[in-house]
Amino acid sequence: MLKALINKPQFEYDIHSLIKAFYPGEDVKVWCEETVAPKKEENGENSGCLEKEEGTTVIFIDFEEDGIRMWLGEKKEEVGEWIAHDAKADRAEVKNVLKQLIYKVLSKHLDKELPWGTLTGIRPTKIPMGRLEDGWPEGDILDEMRRTYYISKEKGNLSIDIAKREKDILSSLHYKDGYSLYIGIPFCPTTCLYCSFTSYPIGLWKKRVGVYLDALEKEMAYVGEIYKDKILDTVYIGGGTPTTLEHDELDRLLSMIGKYFNLSYVQELTVEAGRADSITREKLKTLKKYPVTRISVNPQTMKEETLKIIGRQHSVEQVKEAFAMAREEGFANINMDIILGLPGEGEEDVAYTMDEIQKLHPDSLTVHSLAIKRASGLNRWIEENGISTLNNTDATMEIAAKAAKDMGMQPYYLYRQKNMSGNFENVGYARPGKYGIYNILIMEEKQSIVALGAGSISKRVYLNGRIERCENVKDVALYIEKIDEMIERKRKLLEDL
Repeated sequence: MLKALINKPQFEYDIHSLIKAFYPGEDVKVWCEETVAPKKEENGENSGCLEKEEGTTVIFIDFEEDGIRMWLGEKKEEVGEWIAHDAKADRAEVKNVLKQLIYKVLSKHLDKELPWGTLTGIRPTKIPMGRLEDGWPEGDILDEMRRTYYISKEKGNLSIDIAKREKDILSSLHYKDGYSLYIGIPFCPTTCLYCSFTSYPIGLWKKRVGVYLDALEKEMAYVGEIYKDKILDTVYIGGGTPTTLEHDELDRLLSMIGKYFNLSYVQELTVEAGRADSITREKLKTLKKYPVTRISVNPQTMKEETLKIIGRQHSVEQVKEAFAMAREEGFANINMDIILGLPGEGEEDVAYTMDEIQKLHPDSLTVHSLAIKRASGLNRWIEENGISTLNNTDATMEIAAKAAKDMGMQPYYLYRQKNMSGNFENVGYARPGKYGIYNILIMEEKQSIVALGAGSISKRVYLNGRIERCENVKDVALYIEKIDEMIERKRKLLEDL
């Protein structure tokens, strides 16, 4: 365990996230002196050290009036690292100074640099996007990001390049009079090892899918009425795996969307077909009856052994067959997802996966860095097998990026998650005109997104940049039971439209 002791309760999340980035295999705890008393010496004086557990490393951080001081070790020595800040500085500035101090100390101590420097948030492209909108030159944006956040030149240029492309892609959307729609289908064939999304095995819910769709239709009817004068720009049906529904259930779902929403202006309607073991020709024909413009067929890896480890109940051959069927049924915008850093996979495995994907020639590719989620089964796997077999590197990221480029794709959106393997990022690549618009919207938070279904989160984005949210309960049975309460939550969020 690694403990960080702070003298005042503030910035605990940021401290934890940055320390964890340097120590990905450690259990990191951030405690405050107000809640954890230091050990007392015999004379009653504080020694400045905690009750030390076996194997514990201790970091001390003291917030002072005009600066922040940091020590490494079992006790506070006479001299620690110190960084100044203006006594009148606002919270954001103090946070930046704090993270710079932590980064400098740990980087020097461990002889280690992080590709994203002090940035621990999930939306790094929001920084260059805002600067571009304010008219900043690209060189000035890069200089500021490197000076303030210590990110590498490579990641800085990547984020600026993507922000420029996002800005262009989103230029046709209706921010003031429009919105986007997310519909969650929280069922999967099985739960993957790394997954923490709202997802339930379809086998246990087959007899109640109709009841879930009843509740979903009730929520749709309300939102469709309250947004009847707004322009619907994009629709994203995710989960879970929406294609775990039977073809007649998919037909009902898509007909409900057409019934309650005006699709005349929709620029993109995506359905996550996701897992190959949920895709049939009959389901693809059903999707094709409606204005579905984009689907995903997600292998995650093309290594058979890894598919079994992560709990995928399908083969590599099934992935290829599902993709071929989708092409045969006329889908001209197919995305594929892969994950780098899966158990036991190295550069050769990633290169093989990319070679196989290139043969299929998808229209877009989303490259995920494995993220270790607290609610996923991966934590238990790590306890049994160790974290050393989860490796993502500059080399594996470059293999995927080069393959995407060779397929004529450009990076168009980017986001990060906590506890990502190698402290890297997730990047969406696409051929020109095949971008996933909704993917950009969910990251950049430029437009209101109304989310329906269990576990979904609606975000209302105001013209001044303020964002308000409301959540639906994650439990499917509770969502069905409390659908009127879910609608009431939305009424409070949207009532003054």
